Amino acid sequence: MKVTLGTLKDKGEELATFLEPRVGGKPSLEGGAIEIDDGSVREGVKPRQVKTYIKRFLYMNGVRKKYRVFVSGKELTVQEIVLGEEEEKEKKEEKEEKKEEAAKPEKAEAKEEEAEEVAGAEAPEAEAKPAKPKKAPSKKAKTKKKKMEDSED
Repeated sequence: MKVTLGTLKDKGEELATFLEPRVGGKPSLEGGAIEIDDGSVREGVKPRQVKTYIKRFLYMNGVRKKYRVFVSGKELTVQEIVLGEEEEKEKKEEKEEKKEEAAKPEKAEAKEEEAEEVAGAEAPEAEAKPAKPKKAPSKKAKTKKKKMEDSED
């Protein structure tokens, strides 16, 4: 079985030590690939399971979203996901929009407070009550009344 690492070469040794107890054999690191002898692989371990182990390793290192793992026969390939320039710009724009949306409620609250202060200054006789959000009435569980049978009669 062969695992081609691609741009993940720098973490090849860590991946090999991660796979060793799971696969059963001692993986050997050769350049940009990890070789696992088919004879040393534990019985029942298939390339699809090794793919899952590699994905778990990527997740534990926080790079799962940046890589994909492909299986073809007994060869696995770890490939970095390359986003186009347009996709990267869209992601940046989405992040900026989310930040702006998060800032909007804070600005609206500040404007409401200013409006309350101005209203309080115009009508000093009226008490300024803090605006409380209306809550939906809570539904209380109805208890069924038990019919009491008079056994004394």
